[in-house]
Amino acid sequence: MLYHIDTEERSAGGVSGTVYQLSHAGNDSSIEVWPAHGFNCLRWKHRGQELLYVAPDWETNPVPTRSGIPILYPFPNRIRDGQFTHDGRTFQLPKNDSTKANAIHGFAPRNGWTISGYGTDTQGAWLHGNFRIAVNAPESVGQWPGDAELNVICRFTGHAIRMTFQVTNKGETSFPFGIGLHPYFQIPGAETINDAELHAPARSIWPLKDSLPSGPRQPVPDELNWQRPRRIASTNLDTVYGNLGVIRSKPEGLLLRAELKLPEAGEQLEVWTTENFRESVLFTPVHRKALCIEPYTCVTDAANLQTKGEDTGWVVLPPGGDWTGIVEFVWGQV
Repeated sequence: MLYHIDTEERSAGGVSGTVYQLSHAGNDSSIEVWPAHGFNCLRWKHRGQELLYVAPDWETNPVPTRSGIPILYPFPNRIRDGQFTHDGRTFQLPKNDSTKANAIHGFAPRNGWTISGYGTDTQGAWLHGNFRIAVNAPESVGQWPGDAELNVICRFTGHAIRMTFQVTNKGETSFPFGIGLHPYFQIPGAETINDAELHAPARSIWPLKDSLPSGPRQPVPDELNWQRPRRIASTNLDTVYGNLGVIRSKPEGLLLRAELKLPEAGEQLEVWTTENFRESVLFTPVHRKALCIEPYTCVTDAANLQTKGEDTGWVVLPPGGDWTGIVEFVWGQV
């Protein structure tokens, strides 16, 4: 069997739990998933090269959304003032962004998840995690309407990570949500991402003020336009894109949304999603050792913008309703 799953008890920031390593013996490739820290796929190694940035102080200070591939749920990015209204009721979230003025990135990356199963076959290895506010973040009950379960199957195939998402409304009232991923991709052997080439077509951006949308979508300005591949160079990004383009597609319904590569190295990263991951954030951390290409199902502050008539991607599931989506990251030859 080429694929293996190994487990080890590990601790970060004083929180211990089982870490799962899914590996492919034939090409020195593996991923490392930490369920106790938000089901974060913290590390991804391909042919001995590390593809994800991990903060050097992770073991002592595991900030939930600054390393690996954090899962953002039940909302990605910020909600203004940490407050929104659903079905006539106002909900107040912790104001936990860097300014302490807004809520950010939901409950899922900050809490432990439940593991439902794992296994291997001839095509890969998989790990199934689930998150439910009442079970995995009970202190947050009452801060969000309704009750739903997020199931994520993380499948590793040696050169790719596929995450399949399913949200099921378990309650008797409607359940609103958005999902995002916040991966930190680094270029093996490069000190920064400045020399990397990015191709991420989109026809609009959401103008931001203090990291929150300040108006409807606008055309993409030249300096933030990645319709054609070009070097990132010194461009600073913290930009929410809409009307995403498609580089190419697969018959199964996956759309290639972005490519990141070093042309001289002959390898590239591809970001594929289903159509319902309809927005994207591009972000350059201040250390510039990574680029975040973040698939989102909705825009920042969608919970509030949708009440103003904006098309935001905010999903509201009826009782018993289901939602599914897929994100796949592929590393391969140019």
